[in-house]
Amino acid sequence: IYIAVPVIIKVCPSIQAKLVFLNFVRVPYFIDLKRPQDQGLNHTRNFYLQPEEGINIGVWHTVPSVMWREAQAKDAEWYDKSFQSSHPVILYLHGNAGTRYTNTQGLVLSSLGYHVVTFDYRGMLGGSPSEKGMTSDALFLYQWIKQRIGQKPLYIWGHSLGTGVATNLVRRLCDRGTPPDALILESPFTNIREEAKSHPFSLVYRYLPGFDWFFLDSITANDIRFASDENVNHISCPVLILHAEDDTVVPFQLGKKLYDLAAQSKSLNGHKVQFIPFPSSLGYRHKFIYKSPQLPHILSDFLSVPHPHV
Repeated sequence: IYIAVPVIIKVCPSIQAKLVFLNFVRVPYFIDLKRPQDQGLNHTRNFYLQPEEGINIGVWHTVPSVMWREAQAKDAEWYDKSFQSSHPVILYLHGNAGTRYTNTQGLVLSSLGYHVVTFDYRGMLGGSPSEKGMTSDALFLYQWIKQRIGQKPLYIWGHSLGTGVATNLVRRLCDRGTPPDALILESPFTNIREEAKSHPFSLVYRYLPGFDWFFLDSITANDIRFASDENVNHISCPVLILHAEDDTVVPFQLGKKLYDLAAQSKSLNGHKVQFIPFPSSLGYRHKFIYKSPQLPHILSDFLSVPHPHV
């Protein structure tokens, strides 16, 4: 079995792609994503967009907490008009094996006074996941939001695998001369090869002769790179990186390395680049930074604005 696994992955590299995206996993698996109100999310609109023919993505728009009561049983037109409020907007890009429902961070950001828009990557409702496709879908949704909010601040927040999508998206926006107002990376990695080599699942094979050839080259063969370490050299907007020291999924040193590269980037010269570590004693690991009572102050300080709901 030990020898068979890397051989099978090498012969069938599509298996490695599925392990990266985990689009066949729904956490929690029993959730009906079509009805956010069934989970008590009466302040969230569920809808679908079609970035290209044959591809549907499910989207959730959660309004700021000050609008939660008013949002009860409102229609799509009301939610579209709600973007005209003074509250800024966050496009949230979740990690793999997640869904728009698992966006706990989104509810926290909503309680701080932000509109939060998140979506499921392609492969959930149709099509096959790919780095290019996910980035294209994120760009489509970003433009959809911009059409509705005008000059209001729009921030991009990525978590885990979503940080790779986020830096891809922001690089494309900056190349067009239309950078977002800020980029926030939670538990990011440098690139997918370094993350795969550091992931706990790779531990039993990490010292196997030919590890890179068996596993990492299979990822590259699927045209999966998520090269945030390269992207930061093409990004020109404020960047905030959040990482817990006890993160066992994306090691802390990868987030710190990405920050060091961003701090030296010529394209980011003149823009705020900040790194916030969270000590192991807090137990935030990979998914629980949203629990930090300091998060509102970190955001308001980084964005140089008071909390939107105040």
